[in-house]
Amino acid sequence: MSKEKGFSTKAIRGQMDATHYREHSTPLFLTSSFTFPSAEQMRDTFAGEEEGIIYSRYNNPSVDEFIHKMCLLEGAAAGFATASGMSAVFSALMALVRSGDHILATRAVFGSTHQILTSLMPRWGVSHSYVEPDQPQSWDAAVQENTRILLLETPSNPGLALVDLEAAGKFAEKHQLLLMVDNCFATPYLQRPIDFGAHLVMHSATKWIDGQGRSLGGVILGNQSLMDEIIFFCRHTGPALSPFNAWLMSKSLETLTVRMDAHCRQALALAEWLQQQPGVAAVSYPFLPSHPQHELAKKQMRLGGGIVTCTLAGGMDAALALVNKLEVCSRSSNLGDTRTIVTHPTSTTHSKLTEAERLAVGITPGLLRISVGLENMEDIIGDFAQALE
Repeated sequence: MSKEKGFSTKAIRGQMDATHYREHSTPLFLTSSFTFPSAEQMRDTFAGEEEGIIYSRYNNPSVDEFIHKMCLLEGAAAGFATASGMSAVFSALMALVRSGDHILATRAVFGSTHQILTSLMPRWGVSHSYVEPDQPQSWDAAVQENTRILLLETPSNPGLALVDLEAAGKFAEKHQLLLMVDNCFATPYLQRPIDFGAHLVMHSATKWIDGQGRSLGGVILGNQSLMDEIIFFCRHTGPALSPFNAWLMSKSLETLTVRMDAHCRQALALAEWLQQQPGVAAVSYPFLPSHPQHELAKKQMRLGGGIVTCTLAGGMDAALALVNKLEVCSRSSNLGDTRTIVTHPTSTTHSKLTEAERLAVGITPGLLRISVGLENMEDIIGDFAQALE
């Protein structure tokens, strides 16, 4: 029996079988539909009695390869790829909740996830409660008779709060909850929530999975029975990933290891440098010893990720002034790019939260989120140095 292959080998070699042309690199299947050799086979495929590809809203060879690779990397049995990260979050929730259900979520979730929980889910009679991400010992009190799901992201966007995945897995098992983890910031290379008991893992593949700011996409991964429900929901509601974007992302996975190693190395270097700057009041990065959950980060993550946050002593005015003075780094709301991106969450990605809601998850007016890219490190630091003057 051959031994388990390494992460990079799976990411590179987990591609579909070659066609009769014997191509080395997987081709792109830009087709909306597929033909059948006979009416009988078409009937049997639609009936589920024979395996086959019917329509690209259901599945497509390019999309299937991307899903297959992500399953290999996350240790999942099945998956579905969606048109964006938020369609992955929404579809996973909507496929599994029923009117009257209750969702337990850690407070530090992405702004759009917060909007789903607070503005959209109540329309279908689904309620939620927030718990503190770093206090799993307090979660029991928030469980209700109708609680069905525990939803979390770790590290969180943008505050880099961590959730103890081992504790979360045990908590979900104790209360018979479905544990859903947004693993976008870490990628499967840095952590695998399924190893800690997660039932479902979601990604905005737009970020580190694509890695070059080219395309939108999302993916949901998990055990077969749950994914069967999610696949049914997605096939009939239509949040399908385009074959072209799937092909791009499958190719990007081949370099995920080397890219994330470099992003993490550069993020740590920038975080260490920012800590020494007089205009910077605070710096957060999971692999900095000063991070309050540094030991937890080392326990459940391979490296600290590509995101650094810093809080400027001068508050919002100082933060916006720094952003405006940047010459190399980009001003954008995206992250996970080869290019360093600086975002002011209070006025952009988390602007729809109230001030109290932002402060509750550590988003202060002077906070900046930095997605550290792959430019020369001296150029990144030099840009921040001149912007801080």
